[in-house]
Amino acid sequence: MPNLKEVRTRIESVNSTKQITSAMKMVAASKLRKAQNAIITMRPYAAKLHDLMKNLSAETSVAEGSFSRTTTESEKVLVIPVTSNRGLCGAFNANVIRSAGKLISEQYQQQQSNGNLSLYCIGKKGEEFFRSRKFALVGSANHLFDNLSFQEVVPVAESIMNDFVSGRYDKVVFIYNRFKNAGTQYLTVEQFLPVELPESDENKITSETDYIYEPGKQQILEELIPKTLKIQFYKVLLDSFASEHGARMVAMNKATDNASELLKELKLSYNKARQAAITKEILEIVGGANALNG
Repeated sequence: MPNLKEVRTRIESVNSTKQITSAMKMVAASKLRKAQNAIITMRPYAAKLHDLMKNLSAETSVAEGSFSRTTTESEKVLVIPVTSNRGLCGAFNANVIRSAGKLISEQYQQQQSNGNLSLYCIGKKGEEFFRSRKFALVGSANHLFDNLSFQEVVPVAESIMNDFVSGRYDKVVFIYNRFKNAGTQYLTVEQFLPVELPESDENKITSETDYIYEPGKQQILEELIPKTLKIQFYKVLLDSFASEHGARMVAMNKATDNASELLKELKLSYNKARQAAITKEILEIVGGANALNG
């Protein structure tokens, strides 16, 4: 049985850890509320913009554009895993990293062997993992989560879009956690580029709303696709940001609960050890008294 000093030391240590995890849970909950509001308000706008783009492309004679070209057999692929800059968020980062490794080994093994696979990491945890394993990293944008805003995201999105247009990449794929609620995040693999536009069908009415377009459908579509891509890029980061805080809040809540359970066990062990020590002292006193009385 451990002595009283060791048990007291462990109780103090666990109690200190519990205070830290409880504080981190409250901080994560506060940040989650703001991040959750941001992604919830962004989704309807992004969805409406995407629907408008589909209606326009279906009604307009759209040739293969710079963002919607077909890929070749020897396609050059850019994978963008979105992780966090900090840990203590459960399996949030591990799931993205594991999914990226699985995607590469199952679908892009040939591109990796030919040197046509590149990674662009958003989040320090993903960058540290893939850099340590000698993957072909072409860049990172870990600063985006320090002050996540559309203005900060646009230059990164434009850079990747320009690389696609110039032919440096033939396909760009996101791997991220899509936010549902604080306790649920869906691991998502989403194609960013090329844009998959529906084919136009003159005999099919694709638009439920009759719009008046000014200056014209073709010109609007050419400006709408880049804007939609930037919004999509921003939405992915908002999803991941909210998912990170949700995962951290749940992880810290579980850690706090585990610390509480451990404290109960340690206090029970301490009381048992204290009772055993008191009983031993009483027995020694009684034994000594009996010996003196002959």
